[in-house]
Amino acid sequence: MPTKKSAILPEVYQIKVTLLGTSPPIWRRLLVPADATLAQLHRVLQFAMGWEDDHLHEFSVGQRRFGPPEPGDFMGMSSAEDEGKAPLSSVLGRVGAKARYTYDFGDSWEHGIVLEKRLPADPDTAYPVCTGGQLACPPEDCGGIPGFYGLLDTIGDPSHDRHEESLDWLGDDFDPKAFSVDDVNRRLAFLHRRRGKASRS
Repeated sequence: MPTKKSAILPEVYQIKVTLLGTSPPIWRRLLVPADATLAQLHRVLQFAMGWEDDHLHEFSVGQRRFGPPEPGDFMGMSSAEDEGKAPLSSVLGRVGAKARYTYDFGDSWEHGIVLEKRLPADPDTAYPVCTGGQLACPPEDCGGIPGFYGLLDTIGDPSHDRHEESLDWLGDDFDPKAFSVDDVNRRLAFLHRRRGKASRS
């Protein structure tokens, strides 16, 4: 009877995530195990983009919708499938496949996800990994894309009557042009530890 070879590593997906409506685009390129679920990808996107995971979210792939199980959904009546039961390999099976990730249904941050490559896993690399990106994530609760660009106009215009108020709200450490692969990967290291614990248990 054949035995399962635990030494075989899962395939890795190279995906590009772009915050839709941004110009120049705010984006991240990520390497994620193909066996990761959409629930796990949600955590990756939160760390990679710089969100705080304070709001609801949903994935859509074609006509299918995925999200966390809804409280009280005992009869499976929710129209969204359980994201925890949907591995990437089952929803993004071919290069060029696309998905959409919506975070915060109020501000409606829409992210386009594209599978760029399917790669063999490197046994010396801990996944997920960020390999590239551009620009800082918008601050939470700023009013979506219109609010974000209005905020940038306000802080860029010292004569604006809300200039100082907006700077105080943002804090001194917000730089819309800032992006660091190293900073993202330091955040993603938290997921490496959690994935390692889960596999051992």
